[in-house]
Amino acid sequence: MVLWSSSRTVLPILKDALLLSSEAGERLRGLAAEIDAVGPSSVAAGLDREITRRAQSYLAGLEAYRRHPYRRSGKAPPVLWREGTTRLLDYAGDTAGPVILVVPSLINRFYVLDLLPERSFLRYLAGRGLRPLVVDWGAPGREERGFDLTGYIAGRLESAFEAAVRIAGTPIGIAGYCMGGLFALALALRRPDQTACLAVLATPWDFHAERAHPARFFGLLADCLPLLCDDQGALPVEVIQSLFFMLDPFSAERKFTRFAALDPNGDTARAFVALEDWVNDGVPLAAAVARDCARSWYGDNEPARGLWQIGGETVDPKYLRSPALVVVPDRDRIVPPSSAEPLAAALGGATVLRPPLGHVGMMSGARAPAMLWAAIADWLRAQMGAK
Repeated sequence: MVLWSSSRTVLPILKDALLLSSEAGERLRGLAAEIDAVGPSSVAAGLDREITRRAQSYLAGLEAYRRHPYRRSGKAPPVLWREGTTRLLDYAGDTAGPVILVVPSLINRFYVLDLLPERSFLRYLAGRGLRPLVVDWGAPGREERGFDLTGYIAGRLESAFEAAVRIAGTPIGIAGYCMGGLFALALALRRPDQTACLAVLATPWDFHAERAHPARFFGLLADCLPLLCDDQGALPVEVIQSLFFMLDPFSAERKFTRFAALDPNGDTARAFVALEDWVNDGVPLAAAVARDCARSWYGDNEPARGLWQIGGETVDPKYLRSPALVVVPDRDRIVPPSSAEPLAAALGGATVLRPPLGHVGMMSGARAPAMLWAAIADWLRAQMGAK
């Protein structure tokens, strides 16, 4: 709808393209000639009809989403450990299965890994004889609002890791998703003797491999981010979501238009609502963390350049002694394969999976268990010596 509306806006001034000498100007001049042949008023009327149709479909999808009866259950797994606003949740109960510490992103809530009972990566791992303990970061409280990346990784995450090792009584596996994969790698390098294996899932490494100019622009914003923070010193959810919106400004129209055509009582509609609720349930980001990510990751591309440090120690994948698994979804638009592949290369002999899935779909899609989760569980079980 946005694209069609912009086309309607530019229609009256399209002939100004005659002044352009670029390849784009040449194409626009050809388009102007075609419009003249059909008749500008006819083209304008057709655009108006299409804009109206798309707007109605989009609004119908939004209304159907608003009215949908699905609500996520408030029942949470047992809490094994807590520090500040961070919790460690047990998705398998008191079982003898090998412990896997699962590290999600800070930006979104952990439960994309447990979206629905039938679409739950965490419950799937538990069903395969593993004991996933997931870090629920929660929204930053008074203490966490002062954290930077070192505070979260060398402080809070290491404390959660220590709790998980005490529960296991043996070295444990670590699995990190998206931003959590960077955290997991840094943690594994800091605690090599207690890390049995490492899995990084859809994890960025080379932030300039694709969309380098937007990444550098985001880096330039690092010193300005505090101006966008709230009174408690955190970057609001609305600002974070606007940055993701820039990756694909047309996604909302596409997804709600598709949703309008679904059977509201069907499983597909229910899964859509569960995922959309998760998307809209973001958390603020501590100001220093936002600044660190913007400058060291996006602006300076420190991970790929071998310069990223946590607690004064360089996060260098080549020093990882544990077996590693790298998942690179080949339809990922948030972490493009060209950004994730360099981490697999840097880890040397890592096992690499390239499922035909997207960034979120790898954790929420109906095909994910058969196409990816089974392989991850098999690898983890093999590394942990599960029978």
